Amino acid sequence: MKTYNLKIFLLLSIIFLSIDCKSQNNKIDRPPAVAGQFYPSDPTELKNELGKYFTNAVQSKNIKNVLAIICPHAGYVFSGEVATSSFNQIDHDKEYENIFILGISHRVGFEGASIYTFGDYITPLGKAEVNTVLAEELIKKSKVFSPRTDAHKYEHSVEVQIPFLQYKLKKKFKIIPIVLGANSPTTSKEIAEVLKPYFNSKNLFVISTDFSHYPKYNDAVEIDNLTAKSILSNSSEKFLKTIAENENRGIPNLATSICGEVAVLTLLYMTEDNPDITVDLIQYKNSGDSQYGDKNQVVGYNSIVFYLKESKDESKIKSKNDFSLDENDKIELLKIARNTVKEYVGNRQVPFVDEKNLSGNMKTKCGAFVTLKENGELRGCIGMFDAADPLYKVIQNMTVASSTQDYRFSPVEPKEVDKLEIEISVLTPMQKIKSIDEIELGKHGIYIKKGMNGGTFLPQVATETGWTKEEFLGHCAQDKAGIGWNGWKDADIYIYKALVFGEKEQGKK
Repeated sequence: MKTYNLKIFLLLSIIFLSIDCKSQNNKIDRPPAVAGQFYPSDPTELKNELGKYFTNAVQSKNIKNVLAIICPHAGYVFSGEVATSSFNQIDHDKEYENIFILGISHRVGFEGASIYTFGDYITPLGKAEVNTVLAEELIKKSKVFSPRTDAHKYEHSVEVQIPFLQYKLKKKFKIIPIVLGANSPTTSKEIAEVLKPYFNSKNLFVISTDFSHYPKYNDAVEIDNLTAKSILSNSSEKFLKTIAENENRGIPNLATSICGEVAVLTLLYMTEDNPDITVDLIQYKNSGDSQYGDKNQVVGYNSIVFYLKESKDESKIKSKNDFSLDENDKIELLKIARNTVKEYVGNRQVPFVDEKNLSGNMKTKCGAFVTLKENGELRGCIGMFDAADPLYKVIQNMTVASSTQDYRFSPVEPKEVDKLEIEISVLTPMQKIKSIDEIELGKHGIYIKKGMNGGTFLPQVATETGWTKEEFLGHCAQDKAGIGWNGWKDADIYIYKALVFGEKEQGKK
């Protein structure tokens, strides 16, 4: 009998273990939590209601290059029109790489941000696919992000935005659903730093927030106007100052002047240093304007849009064709590289650089390579095409990498530092070409990519070697990308330009 019971126990253990393992491998979609409360749960009813909002809300103002929208997250009967006014401003025919939805946690208290990574978001209109690969990458990049599910389980701030997207966007999209905790400004800034590389015209940011809570109608109009103006200034400092001032006004029943403060603050940390961004107010209303609202206790709603100035588009802002460095910039960057290699090779420390003493160009985000030579021979060369850091930091990072992480060479030793010659190449964005006829030797660098393999040659390589175009391509394909001499013929080829300068040309170290 004991043997029989033991067999049964072991069998059940195996079954339960297999069930547990299987559940870990399956996606766990996040079902709707507030359908039937904040918005209709019936798909037909929901579509009809959304159709009315999109017709009655503020129509498109033909704003190009919308990067972010601020819209409310209350019940649709109260805030649906204002929310739709925000969604009306985006390009409904556009295929976004990702749509980041930043909401705030109403039910769970925590510091940081929770990204749902276990599956997709479900609404009555169907499934909104979560880019779980990117979501997991973000969590790996910073401890400020976590995959905790309790922040999403009953939260409405992210969920209520999705049906607007499902109804209006004509092409498939993926979302990054982020619920923010009761964060300090420092935490919001950390979140912004991680998300900022994705803040471009390829993606859309949806910032979910209501404004004043529970004052009388006229008080709400006044407070919400002040808060909106602080956001329109595109200044985190003015925004935080206004929120603090609002709290000290002694307005009866004012619980908060904006509930999604941390979401808006995170957005401002991403936008305030970009002079090419314009912020516009599209519409304001509060719950007292609804047929169901009480004017003695209202909640405020603003529709606000962040976009690139019409005279500028993303390619112009990011283009380094118009980017230049004067002689002082070049000398200073070479000094930074020289000090970095000296300090890091000798003491394993990266020296501090005071940004106050640097020009705006040196603080521009762009890719760069750092090349080290000794007695005219290559000693190390590493770089990056796209950068989330200012140029001077990229130079420091690539100097460290070139001197210690280039697999082709042993790490630079302290006794070699004075013998090194430093060369810097500041890069323009890559452009995919259709024909090798577009390549100009000595002017263009090339990047060859085939499957998971890729390799690059800087523009000066062609000049230094005297190679023909076919040799330039063949060596890059064979020696750098590892796809064989003729591998470039069926690979993707990109070109870029480089602003090249070195200690030799500058006449000093």
